Amino acid sequence: MQHRAMSNAAMGRAQREPADGDIVREQAVLFRLTDRLYRANGLGEIYDAALNAICDALGSSRASILRFDSHGVMSFVAWRSLSEEYREAVNGHTPWTRGEHNAEPIFVEDIRLSGESRQLIDTVLGEGIEALAFIPLASSHELIGKFMVYYPAPHRFADRERELALTIARQLGFAIERKRAETTAARLSALVESSDDAIIATDTDGIVTDWNSGAERLYSYGRKEMIGRPLMLLIPPDRQNEEREILARIRNGEHVEHFETVRLRKDGSSIPISLTVSPIADASGAIVGVSKIARDISERLRAQEQRELLLREMDHRVKNLFAIASSIVNLSASAAETPAALASTVSDRLGALARAHALTMFPSTGPSVQVATSLHALIAAILAPYRHGADEHPRFAISGIDMPVPSAMITPLSLLLHEFATNAAKHGSLSAAAGSIEIACSNSDGKVTVQWREVGGPSPVETEDEGFGSRLVRAAASELGGVVRDWDPAGIVLEITIDIERFSP
Repeated sequence: MQHRAMSNAAMGRAQREPADGDIVREQAVLFRLTDRLYRANGLGEIYDAALNAICDALGSSRASILRFDSHGVMSFVAWRSLSEEYREAVNGHTPWTRGEHNAEPIFVEDIRLSGESRQLIDTVLGEGIEALAFIPLASSHELIGKFMVYYPAPHRFADRERELALTIARQLGFAIERKRAETTAARLSALVESSDDAIIATDTDGIVTDWNSGAERLYSYGRKEMIGRPLMLLIPPDRQNEEREILARIRNGEHVEHFETVRLRKDGSSIPISLTVSPIADASGAIVGVSKIARDISERLRAQEQRELLLREMDHRVKNLFAIASSIVNLSASAAETPAALASTVSDRLGALARAHALTMFPSTGPSVQVATSLHALIAAILAPYRHGADEHPRFAISGIDMPVPSAMITPLSLLLHEFATNAAKHGSLSAAAGSIEIACSNSDGKVTVQWREVGGPSPVETEDEGFGSRLVRAAASELGGVVRDWDPAGIVLEITIDIERFSP
């Protein structure tokens, strides 16, 4: 709006000093406003209290409150005695922009002399309004809206009325800002409390001031146990300097993002966490505390360790398969009469190796597939690539009892047999053209024994070194029962012992 101030001559009225009764009435109005704003449970009660005060203090029966909406439009949020048609016609009209600072109130003592467009003047007059005031509403850092008061005839605004209008505007602005802050704080509090992450606040000396339910679940300390106590209770002795360094960085205004460390639960057990640390500042920007968000990364670390183990195993097994393939080619080449015969022999043996490898794969993460096989069949599948030597004599013989192998036992037993066969091909009887393996299966005293005896190969060399293969043998054997090695000069002897109950379906 473009507004022109009216002269005393135009209005024909003189300013007057307020009487004592007026002052008492105004103070009563402001007291009631302050009391109602303090007790208000929502914006609706705040607006109602403010409209009462505006009308009582400024001597009018008509008033309104408008706020900037999310689109930056000044819209009505509360009013007294204004028609819907009028509100729709002037909605969005404002003398100030949202980002304006130090907006000054505007008092229009006669709308006919305001300098506004004829259309707007006619709209205002059509509502029975001849004088009105625009009073800006501001929070601590921005313009948030305005309130308006209307008169049915030209009105000279006394200095006292102007002061009252600004006082009511300040109180209303503060009340709106406080309610908005309370709403935001309540929403953030609900988000913090419902978070699965541990969210903790401390002062700048590391004393706990806030502790959410996620922190209770992660560390096992209740809120009442930790409020007012030092956060050092959660930090292992060898990491205490780490916390001091973090606090020093936070005091300098720094953030610490996704820092992986270890903390202690109430029972003294350690837990790996990912930690984000941020400074908490007051309205002036001074750092008054520290916010810490911790997430349990135990599952992620376990999954990472499992992936690394599987990758190491895959690397190990691929190298073994290359070694076996090389051995097959060398053994086959000495007996092959033509390249075609060599290709056929190698292809057949590599195909058997692939079938044996399929039996040694770990179960997938999807629905398990029940594989029906017997003890003899499983052993034969693993040793299929070595069935015949250079002179076509059998390289292994299986004897003794045969029984179904449960699906849960196939993987560990296949891993053991595959490792035995690989070592035999590299260093044992299968590395010699005339070497062979004798496998005897027996059942005695509630235990099934699979004896693996190598003959015709080089004398075994006992070693104390434990490589990946040895660790794999030990791990697989622990799932079955046990493995015993005998470094016989004639050839290594291995015995796998399994409780008979493990063969029950």
